[in-house]
Amino acid sequence: MNIGSSIRAIRKRKNITMAQICEETGLSQGFMSQVENNKTSPSIATLESIAKALKVPLAYLLLRKEERMNVVRNGERRITTTGTENVKVEHLSATKNVRMMLVEFPPGTSTGETPHAHEGEEVHFVIKGRIYAEHGEDQAEFSEGDSFSWNACTPHFVKNIGEDVAVVLVSVYTDTDYSQTFL
Repeated sequence: MNIGSSIRAIRKRKNITMAQICEETGLSQGFMSQVENNKTSPSIATLESIAKALKVPLAYLLLRKEERMNVVRNGERRITTTGTENVKVEHLSATKNVRMMLVEFPPGTSTGETPHAHEGEEVHFVIKGRIYAEHGEDQAEFSEGDSFSWNACTPHFVKNIGEDVAVVLVSVYTDTDYSQTFL
């Protein structure tokens, strides 16, 4: 973990000097320098006093880089296609176990010819258009503003039944580490 690098970055971003941190925490500048250069690991009590001086939650200092805010700008989204009908998928953002996507279904397109199943849970929000969905023996039609969710281990299928492009916001949760594999 690079806790020291995080401390230094936060301190500099907030225009706080090392001397100010030392004055508030009672730590020596030599010790703080070793902390910021990742040469020593401070105790939790010491980290707590540093966090207080920086006015950040202690938990924030303990986050690994991949656990911090991940920003994906509109023009920087990864775009893929899926299924036999090449349904467009815009990958909005992801954490270790959750990913969000905007899925565009041209009229008549679907997630595939047959229902499919996989690990995880899904939540869908229809932004635009008309959608038909099947989940096991359940089936329903959805319009703009409707939402639905399910356990994805049960075979499921989604199809655009409208005359215009349908857009669905999809959030998928799974125990799989999405930072390693990504649809």
